[in-house]
Amino acid sequence: MKSQIVGISTPRVEGELKVTGKAVYTVDRVLPDMLWGKVLRSPIPYGCIKRIDVSRARNLPGVKAIVTAEDAPGRKIGRRIYDMPILAENVVRFIGEKVAAVAAETEDIAEQAVDLIEIEYEEMDPVLDSIQAMDPSTPLIHPDVLNYKGRPGKLDAPSNAFIQLSWGKGSIEEGFQQADIIVENSFTTPMVHHAYIEPHSCLVKTNTAGGAEIWACCKAPYGLRDQMANAFDIPTEKFVLNPSYIGGDFGGKGDFMDVPVCYLLSKKAGQPVKMVMDYEEELTAGNPRHASIIKVKTGVKQDGQIVAHYMEFIFNSGAYGAFKPVGFLGGPQESAGPYMIPHVLIEEKMVYTNQVPCGHMRSPGDPQDFFANESQMDLIAKKLVLDPIAFRKKNLMHDGDLSPTGKVVPFIKAEATLDKALEASGYYKTKPKNVGRGLALTQWMTNGGKGTVALDIDQEGMVTLSSALVDQGGGTFTVLCEVVGEVLGIPVEQIRVQSLDTGRGIEDTGIGGSRGTRVFGNAAYTAVAKAEEELKNTAASLMGLSPVDLLLAKGAVQHAKGKRRMTYSEIVKAKGAPISVVGSYDDTAKVPDASMCVQVAEVEVDQETGEIKLRRFTSAHNTGTILNPLMHQGQIEGGIVMGLGYSLMEHLRVEDGKVATTHFGDYKIPTIRDVPNLKTAILEVHRGSGPYNSMSIGETSNIPVAAAVANAVNDAVGVRVKSLPIGPEEVLAAMKRF
Repeated sequence: MKSQIVGISTPRVEGELKVTGKAVYTVDRVLPDMLWGKVLRSPIPYGCIKRIDVSRARNLPGVKAIVTAEDAPGRKIGRRIYDMPILAENVVRFIGEKVAAVAAETEDIAEQAVDLIEIEYEEMDPVLDSIQAMDPSTPLIHPDVLNYKGRPGKLDAPSNAFIQLSWGKGSIEEGFQQADIIVENSFTTPMVHHAYIEPHSCLVKTNTAGGAEIWACCKAPYGLRDQMANAFDIPTEKFVLNPSYIGGDFGGKGDFMDVPVCYLLSKKAGQPVKMVMDYEEELTAGNPRHASIIKVKTGVKQDGQIVAHYMEFIFNSGAYGAFKPVGFLGGPQESAGPYMIPHVLIEEKMVYTNQVPCGHMRSPGDPQDFFANESQMDLIAKKLVLDPIAFRKKNLMHDGDLSPTGKVVPFIKAEATLDKALEASGYYKTKPKNVGRGLALTQWMTNGGKGTVALDIDQEGMVTLSSALVDQGGGTFTVLCEVVGEVLGIPVEQIRVQSLDTGRGIEDTGIGGSRGTRVFGNAAYTAVAKAEEELKNTAASLMGLSPVDLLLAKGAVQHAKGKRRMTYSEIVKAKGAPISVVGSYDDTAKVPDASMCVQVAEVEVDQETGEIKLRRFTSAHNTGTILNPLMHQGQIEGGIVMGLGYSLMEHLRVEDGKVATTHFGDYKIPTIRDVPNLKTAILEVHRGSGPYNSMSIGETSNIPVAAAVANAVNDAVGVRVKSLPIGPEEVLAAMKRF
């Protein structure tokens, strides 16, 4: 049967609510007797807390509760690694760390009270540089690191490099011995922020049983529930996470942020408490993308064959590791790219420093990785005097090859995607002076997880989908409606969606990591397949027919060869009860099939000023069945624009331990004037782990952008910039060195 909904650019099911202001976000929620919470944050990067005096704040009219570490002694929290105190206890480790908090009748009173709290510190020399932090002579920022619950990997002794992991295959020493030429380079990337419109916010209403109702802009409600339960030694079922719309995520809305402090305030005051971070707090104490130092060493034969590849990642984790859902960044595992390399070693180090703690941001770890790796590929080609495309093609993986870390990749289509990008971009066409084209590529294996979707059909024939899924802005509920509508033969307007709280839903892994369509889409498909079976069986019984002779179309079950039909409404009424089914999906493994992305940047560089003008940008993708072309294209273009910001302007600058870019006047993100002509080329192959053989798309277009831009700048004026962002000053400095 020809597709009726899947593959059509269906509008977002929640779109009208959002554009009319009817969508309710956490910051919109108001409860009776609600108080406002505010945090007092450390003004120094590192030091001991000698004294806290809250008496003046406590005496301010309207103040209902004040909490310090004395209200949660020894309590630590984290998404995986429990290394962050609820409130700083005895020591502060970064500027912006929570030291005390106030709940008051109004936001203004809470702010006044915070200013009245007196704290005496004994400052210590901060450790801001990750290389310095790893020096054995540098004092430990976390002396108790070996005892932290949830820390992955093994440490032989306490270290500021608190995570040390490696991946690879073959013998790296043997590989370098086989090489004719060895190319070594180092690359650096800065901290950057997600720049979502909605800052972190939460609302907590505690109860006498010790638990609480919680509203928070968190895309993983069951994860947050478990973090709270573990931190406070309270059964998980006593915390109920209520769904709210999320005003932008990009990886940054999966953690606890101020929720534990808000809980303490509500518990102490006996009233609901709301907390909303302002954007200065977001930029100074949020969970930005990690700064990195990446060392790459590659051994090649004279003919261009790569025989050995070593990558060392040093990620500046900041003061804590609590914001990372698995404790480290997964990107480095695939950072050697889609290349056939017999000998590979990839090492990752997460390093404590006295800077703002970092977390996850769109494709965590990958933009750093592939900026280094794809820049390195061009540098190797230049060293060998080879065309960078020919060099890559010589080493590209093909279907069924082993990845650089030893995994079989059955499906990748790397060369076909590369050819598509070259064709779409006019890569080899003649270009003016000071205009350059640069290419970069990446492969992505879709993440797994578990999720549940319930489906109900009522007496009016209306369909309701229910799940604890929180749509973080990617449009997952729209995809679910399309998946279900396609099977039932009804428009998405006939399908309602309901986001459940954690008490009514079934535990899942949340949204993120490009897993939404795979996990919840497959759960919805399972549910609708059950509904289809029940509809057919019930209708067959009522009409005296065999279920195999029936099909679903236009909101009814009808006989394939005749005109007899029953609407879903008629079936439910005759049955005397709604059609109610549940579909679940539980597969946490990564899919070995790769979604490919190859990008070409075309830039013009002013040799006098160093200004980079983006002329056009092409993104080619090998992907599965496209369920919603409009949303699919939106993910591609959104990822490109985010990647351009990372490439050319974004930098969360730190001076003496303090974030200096504390508002969007200083922290620059792309505007429409910075976006060039974008072109997309798609190889749509009906193969993928999602429903209808779909593949993930949410993160791939964000990954190769910086390397493509760096390679284009090099092609334009012959200089190599190895640090991000690549601005006029960096280009001029490189030209002077050249």
